Amino acid sequence: MFSVTYEQLNVWLTAFLWPFVRILALMATAPAFGEKSLPTRVKIGLAAFVTIIVAPTLGAMPQVTVFSAQGVWIIVNQFLIGAALGFTMQMVFAAVEAAGAFMGMSMGLGFATFFDPHAAGSTDVMSRFVNMIALLTFLALDGHLQMLSALIQTFQSLPVAANVLGANGWRLLVGWGSTVISAGLLLSLPVVTALLITNLALGILNRAAPQIGVFQVGLPVTVITGLLLIQLMLPNMMPFFSRLFDSGIEQMGRVAAGMH
Repeated sequence: MFSVTYEQLNVWLTAFLWPFVRILALMATAPAFGEKSLPTRVKIGLAAFVTIIVAPTLGAMPQVTVFSAQGVWIIVNQFLIGAALGFTMQMVFAAVEAAGAFMGMSMGLGFATFFDPHAAGSTDVMSRFVNMIALLTFLALDGHLQMLSALIQTFQSLPVAANVLGANGWRLLVGWGSTVISAGLLLSLPVVTALLITNLALGILNRAAPQIGVFQVGLPVTVITGLLLIQLMLPNMMPFFSRLFDSGIEQMGRVAAGMH
């Protein structure tokens, strides 16, 4: 008769549960996997599938009972690690959305908003448009697979343990936010500068020939100019997004190493 002892069951459970929590936390917070349109059951299924593949390669786990105080602390640690890594990549897309918001305000489309389930609130049309371009580029460049690979590598640099997470990793995560936001400003700078020149030209035209009615033609001119500029920028956006994604993947490794 086949029998299983409590110790064997605990070894099997710890070998699966702790890596599963870290992977699931990443999928709940990271771009592409963390989209609201992706059902929760699919996220859990993907995390379980990846864990089944990865768990046998991780070596021995701490000799701790799963539901003891130390075991629960390990679960909390794995959740924090996965969420921090997912948030690292999510900030890249937050910078892209900020760039879209800057473009939209310069084009006069700041009032054009719609309900976005992902943000659980109103979102600028241009922000969502640029974010969708970035997300499609991310998937086309296999960014989701690179992100999973970076997560799996963190099991070597930051193994499963009950240790207190280092503060240096959290400092790197906060500093990464300022770096990414500056990249978003650089992305929107060509459109914002060109539209500023367009608005100055319309202002001069209004002073020279008030009968033209610049207030009636100003909004269509700025919208059309902004859309044309974005179309011209698209070939250069893809390499920019690629470098931004590569920087995010590298930062995931630095954040994980800083938490050791």
